[in-house]
Order: sequence, then C-alpha cells, then structure tokens
Amino acid sequence: MAGRLQDKVALITGAGRGIGEATARAFAREGAKVVVAEIERATGEQTAAEVGGLFVPCDVRDVAQCEAAAEAALGRYGRVDVLVANAGVNVFHEPLAMPEEAWRRCLAVDLEGAWHSARAVLPAMLAQGGGAIVAIASCHSFRIIPHTFPYPVAKHALLGLVRALGIEYAARGVRVNAIAPGYVETQIAVDYWSTFPNPEAERRKACDLHPPKRVGRPEEVAMTAVFLASDEAPFINAACITIDGGRSVLYHD
Repeated sequence: MAGRLQDKVALITGAGRGIGEATARAFAREGAKVVVAEIERATGEQTAAEVGGLFVPCDVRDVAQCEAAAEAALGRYGRVDVLVANAGVNVFHEPLAMPEEAWRRCLAVDLEGAWHSARAVLPAMLAQGGGAIVAIASCHSFRIIPHTFPYPVAKHALLGLVRALGIEYAARGVRVNAIAPGYVETQIAVDYWSTFPNPEAERRKACDLHPPKRVGRPEEVAMTAVFLASDEAPFINAACITIDGGRSVLYHD
C-alpha cells in the first residue's frame, strides 16, 4: 500500500533535530522524497542519511541559500511538492532588556526565513500546478506570555504570512497552512529543564500546565504536517492547526 505522501518531494528546513527531524522521518515513512535543509551539517547529514534523502546546507536567513536548496531539490527530483518551513529559534526577553541583535535574529529566522523558503519554492509549485506549504508557527502566534519578547511578534507575523500567501495562490493550486505547537519535548526543552536543580520537577511542572498532564511529542506535530501536506487536506488553506493538548483554551486569570 502506497504511503500518504508517495513520491512527493518535500523540502524541510531545520530538519536536523526536534520537530524538523521528526517531520523528515514521518514524511519518509509515508513515501516522500525528503530534502533536508539544515544549518548544522552534522545533524542535517545524519537525518538525510537515515531517511534516504538529500542534505542541503541552508541558513534560512540567507535568500541565496534558500534558493540553492530549492534548486538542489529540483535538480535531484525535478519538482518540489511540499515545503515545511520549520527552521526557527526561541528568543525570549523582557522588551526593554532585549539586546538589539536578539530582535534582528528572531525576525530574520522565525519570520523572514519562512518567507525566504516559501519564495524559493513557489515558482516551481506554480509552474507545476500545485503544492503545499506548511509553516511551523507556535501558540505564541496568538497568545502573549510575558518575558518572551520578541518571539510572539515574529510568530504572529508568520500567521499573517501564511494567510496572505494562502489566499494569493489558492486559485493556482498552492495551499499554505500553519501548525501551532505548544510545549513540545524537544532537546531544547530538555536542555532548558536541565538548567534547574531538579530537572524532573521542572518537566513535571510543564506537564501539569496541560489538560492531558503531559507535553507534546515531536512526532505528533510531524503527523499533522503529513496530513496538511497530503491529498487528504485539499480544501484546507490559510489555516492554522493548534497542537497543545488544549492548554490555549484553558481559563486564565
């Protein structure tokens, strides 16, 4: 039985670890040809080797590198059916204490990087008559948590980008959607918990914030990306699916 993404070509940014790595693995299991676009060569090459895909070094802040990644995908496979714009960074500050460089880095990676990636693949998608773009947003895209500035600024804007592109190119067969994960147990989260005297207690504190009393898993985000990229979601466009166990709808004082 063919996979849900059989023979589709998927370019995934930031696929060397975390949600991006899980997405690369999920896509490969569903039959996709995966292009791993990753700034860290060691992790990117490892993911690509394990999923039988193509590794392309890519810093999404650089327009030329994003274009080169798209060209590499086209050169190897002849088309690009899916972009998962996953590459991102957590940049959390109190606004007036934020270094200027932190603002530039956050917007350059979390917002402009998604646009650079989309702009690189859109010409091919439009020429071939269709495609799917899935941007990894965040619950910070619609919630504000103190001392996390300017991350929510970039993630709010990312939803605007998704909606604008989705509407602009819908009639030409390109769907653009977002996924908004909440707290997910990536290595970044584990490293953060490890900065506390009792990492397990800190992990439990994070789990207790959520109705299921656990945090999310990268694979759960990945399978939602599979769905949005597949032919099972042909009429979902300019939308955002939240994956946070229901935390974002809890009552807060």
